[in-house]
Amino acid sequence: MFENHFRHDFNFSVEIDIPAEASGGSQFITTIVFASMDNVLPPRNEDNSSSIVINGKVVLATTAAKIRNISITSGILNDTLGNPKCVFWNFTLFDGLGGWSDSGCSLLSHNSETISCSCNHLTSFSMLMSPEIIEDENMNDITIIGVGISMASLVICLITEALTWKKISTNTTSFLRHVSIINIAVSLLIADIWFIIGAYFRDDSKKEHPALCAVVTFFIHLFYLAMFFWMLASGLLLLYRTVFVFEGGLSKTSMLVIGFVLGYAAPLVIAVTTMAVTVPSHKYIRQNHGCWLNWEDSKALLAFVAPALVIVAINFLILLVVIYKMLRRREVRNTGQGKEQHVLVVIARSLAVLTPFFGLTWSLGIGTIIAPKNREINFAFTLCNSLQPLVVHCWFHYFSSVVCILVLLYTSKS
Repeated sequence: MFENHFRHDFNFSVEIDIPAEASGGSQFITTIVFASMDNVLPPRNEDNSSSIVINGKVVLATTAAKIRNISITSGILNDTLGNPKCVFWNFTLFDGLGGWSDSGCSLLSHNSETISCSCNHLTSFSMLMSPEIIEDENMNDITIIGVGISMASLVICLITEALTWKKISTNTTSFLRHVSIINIAVSLLIADIWFIIGAYFRDDSKKEHPALCAVVTFFIHLFYLAMFFWMLASGLLLLYRTVFVFEGGLSKTSMLVIGFVLGYAAPLVIAVTTMAVTVPSHKYIRQNHGCWLNWEDSKALLAFVAPALVIVAINFLILLVVIYKMLRRREVRNTGQGKEQHVLVVIARSLAVLTPFFGLTWSLGIGTIIAPKNREINFAFTLCNSLQPLVVHCWFHYFSSVVCILVLLYTSKS
């Protein structure tokens, strides 16, 4: 029995160290050290390579405590072998037969006598588009902090919208734009909540409650897609008002109906269809690394990646059209160097505001698909999108509004 922290040096040249992060007070841990487990658990990995050899003690440690990291130091059996790897037995490989996996395990140190390994199984935001998961504690911390900031900021955004609704929805265009902002914020907030729930599903919990994990996956899929489709609705509204400058055309009610059908009905159809096709064959969710769409067996992940990237591409084209239209209108009034400087200001401002609002940073997901094991790309995707640049847009938008109000109040008193 141990209190939060566990460390023990066994008589088999094996040392187990669990940092002080287990919760729940006193906990029991059961450990078994095997000297020749390779006779029972064959040295096969994800690639089914025959060149690997078990060159150390196999340690079984089980506890009810919630543990994120565990470090094990073991003696080396054959010091003539090189290129050591730290692995754990993944029961989900080879259709349930099991195999060795180095996912989440890193080599701390090794010499001719001992090897030290650290294993953690975390979930980063890049799992939403990456077919493979990079286990990295820093990326996990960025995910938790980023999503937390995103959720808090979205709540503030929604409160601000509610308090200022009568002032900011004075015409049809303004009304529809802020309806889009509210629905983007609501969809993203709900999606982030379900993401946090799914990220902390342990593998044993998924095996005990697969239906619950499937439900979590469904709502993550649905509301992140809803966010993208509402971004598309915002882009189409901006394009419509850029091309048709004057009021008219589609009515306010018609555009509102189109927005809600596009924003919620379309993602609902995609999410339900994906679940209906893959659940009967038990290929809807991943076997490990939180609750999310399967990739290895059914490619269900494409039901999220494909619509998201298509919407990002459409919004990028809309951005180019909007910038082009704005520049053409400026040409009539500006000439010479002043025009050139003004053009740069227009382009910079458009990119700064519309890039996060249209979700263009999600295009980094292409990198996570092409190079799923590239840490730099996964870090960039996680940092940009767990913080949700949309939130940054909301912060700057409403911060500037509050500053203007304070300035007006100050000048009126003066």
